[in-house]
Amino acid sequence: MAQGTVQVTHTGTSRWRRRTGEYASLAAALEAAAEGDVLTIAPGTYRENLVVQRSVTLRGPEGSPGSVRLAPADGVPLTVRASAVLQDLHVEGQDAAAPAVLVEEGAPELLDLRIVTRSSAGIEVRGGARPTVRRCTVDNPAGIGIAVVDGGGGVFEECEIVAAGQAGVAVRGGAHPRLERCRVHHASGAGLSATGDNSALEAVGCEVYEIRGSGVQVASRATAHLTDCDVHRTTADGVTLDTDAVLTLADCRIHDIPENAVDLRSRSVLTLTRTTVRQFGRNGLSVWDPGTRVDANQCEIFDSTGDYPAVWVSDGATAVLESCRVHDVPDALFVLDRGSRADVVDSDLFQVRNTAVSVSDGATAQLDDCRIRDAATGAWFRDHGSGGTLADCTVDATQTGVIVTKGADPTVERCTVDSPAEAGFYVSAGGRGSFLNCRVTNSGGYGFHVIDGSRTTLRKCRTERCARGGYEFADAGADAGSGSGPVVEDCTSDESAGVRAPGLPAPETAVQTTAQSPGLLGMIPGQRVTAPEPQAPEGEPGTPVRSSKDVLGELDTLVGLESVKREVRALIDMIEVGRRRQQAGLKAASVKRHLVFTGSPGTGKTTVARLYGEILAALDVLEKGHLVEVSRVDLVGEHIGSTAIRTQEAFQRAHGGVLFIDEAYALSPEDAGRDFGKEAIDTLVKLMEDHRDSVVVIVAGYTAEMERFLSVNPGVASRFSRTITFGDYGPGELLRIVEQQAEEHEYRLGPSTSDALLKYFTELPKGPAFGNGRTARQTFEAMVERHASRVAQVKEPTKDDLTLLYAEDLPRLP
Repeated sequence: MAQGTVQVTHTGTSRWRRRTGEYASLAAALEAAAEGDVLTIAPGTYRENLVVQRSVTLRGPEGSPGSVRLAPADGVPLTVRASAVLQDLHVEGQDAAAPAVLVEEGAPELLDLRIVTRSSAGIEVRGGARPTVRRCTVDNPAGIGIAVVDGGGGVFEECEIVAAGQAGVAVRGGAHPRLERCRVHHASGAGLSATGDNSALEAVGCEVYEIRGSGVQVASRATAHLTDCDVHRTTADGVTLDTDAVLTLADCRIHDIPENAVDLRSRSVLTLTRTTVRQFGRNGLSVWDPGTRVDANQCEIFDSTGDYPAVWVSDGATAVLESCRVHDVPDALFVLDRGSRADVVDSDLFQVRNTAVSVSDGATAQLDDCRIRDAATGAWFRDHGSGGTLADCTVDATQTGVIVTKGADPTVERCTVDSPAEAGFYVSAGGRGSFLNCRVTNSGGYGFHVIDGSRTTLRKCRTERCARGGYEFADAGADAGSGSGPVVEDCTSDESAGVRAPGLPAPETAVQTTAQSPGLLGMIPGQRVTAPEPQAPEGEPGTPVRSSKDVLGELDTLVGLESVKREVRALIDMIEVGRRRQQAGLKAASVKRHLVFTGSPGTGKTTVARLYGEILAALDVLEKGHLVEVSRVDLVGEHIGSTAIRTQEAFQRAHGGVLFIDEAYALSPEDAGRDFGKEAIDTLVKLMEDHRDSVVVIVAGYTAEMERFLSVNPGVASRFSRTITFGDYGPGELLRIVEQQAEEHEYRLGPSTSDALLKYFTELPKGPAFGNGRTARQTFEAMVERHASRVAQVKEPTKDDLTLLYAEDLPRLP
């Protein structure tokens, strides 16, 4: 039959017309059409299972998209087995065991199809079919959006998966489609999935989001290549690779992922180029297992929302980062386990809350020409077998530049550490390491701090402007062998060993120490001894001049806190009666004096702690009764050993008095995997036992947080016998504090000011920022400022003008 046009009109009585004939169904019209014919379908719903086996054009009427509905009761609504053109059709399927559109052969064009179905797949391409699918949408909450299987292929352009009960796009069985500018969202499985030998997926300019699973999943020897794609807002990992999978990401963006942004395992290989990874809840890159490898070039990983390392390499995997940036993360790079390796070249690691590079459990890391800044620790080689190389790197503005502990043995060459708050290089617990041509400047502690007899080698190193000294080597101890301790050769410092003439530059003092010369302590420029430096007293606590009765009187004058006063008095009574029983030769009940103070800020906890110490001193229970107030930052160091030292120093300052630890729950955070707060707690528990008669410890903080703190650490809970709760002040008590402040500063409240203050404190929001007594004092100070602004305009103020505070002086409610 010659090429022509088959016009199909729908009259409601299923009558079809082709030229001079009439047809009873779409199937009959297709049967009559010749190759190349165009079939235009009138609007309506067609309950047929349509099979297209000729290269015809099948389309709905122009200007009425979606008006032609193919909606059979079961089976496949539309099957294509030829290079046909299908346009402007609305396809509905109800068979969960069959696809809505099945393309089995040829190279058809599917244009502007709208597929709303509950089928096994919205569109399925199989076998030798190579369709071109443009501007089609698939809404299939029961199954796969688009499935390309069994060697199928084709190009999908500007298509959208608006919902899928399984994967948005699934490729398997050696299929190899290409997606261009497609959108896949609201899928209950992976957004894009490729599995199986010879299966390959290529995507360009696509967006995958709102996925209840992984955004992209490649597994079982499949490959995928994504260019200029966005993957975001998934519930699982952003990208997952497993079992010999191969994936290339170029110019892609992966973000807003609650789990790992990219996770690869089991010999998978990932290549990233100019790709950004941000806002991830766990790892940005998570790399596992021998043979698994990631190569990242010109990539950026940043803005973590969780508390995990940005790059995690373990179980024998390999990661290579070149010209990358990793920043605004808890930790930048963790390499764990023997056989695991990370090579980082010409990269920047900065704004890292904890450790920039951590190497442990026998792993290896090599950093060349890298820049680390604004981190707690620059690099930490943690334990035996862990090592690698740092070469030509700079480490700026860290707590500690490089830490080596527990037998780790890295090589550090031509590296500079500038402005560390503590040591530039810190080696302890049997760490080793070789440092060649390294430099430390502007350290807040030592330049090189090597303790525990660690067998570290320093050659041609230099220190300048280090607050505590350029080099510090602690004695290895009496049990150390003759071969223990560091080897130091040709090292210099800007510290002068002697007096120099004014105006002359300081001589560079060289350190010439070898393994045959263990007496190196005397040869280090500006050598520091290991004995602790004397600490300045915190307020010169002296013998109390007031009796316990006088101090209790001051306690009684505090506004509110009635239950607190009763608790303190009961405790003091127990101590006093116990002392008298001892004097009478009787046994005294054991009273644990350590206390837990719970409550909101500004409720007088510090004031009561000070008075409590003074009362105990008046009763001769404590020698001085002074108060030493500390928090986490005063107790917890950044590297192994420093926390115990800080805690011991704080305890020593409190000897004979009260050690008050505010926000003590911060020593035991909920996710304390790599936190040194536990070391502070363990040290405190031991000191409290060893010096139970010399120091009283009070821990304080919010009620709920302190309950958690005590519940997770039974050792601490057993040391405290009594918890005193400080309730929030009511409006009347806040008013009384303002009245006391006014009286103390020689002000008076006007006739209606008290009522206005009561109303003000009643209506004042009591959110997390509410400060109780502090808020009352701030209110008074604000009133004084507004009073001053008002009275400054009066030329000759009276005494009342200068002293009376009125309701108009109250600040506005926030």
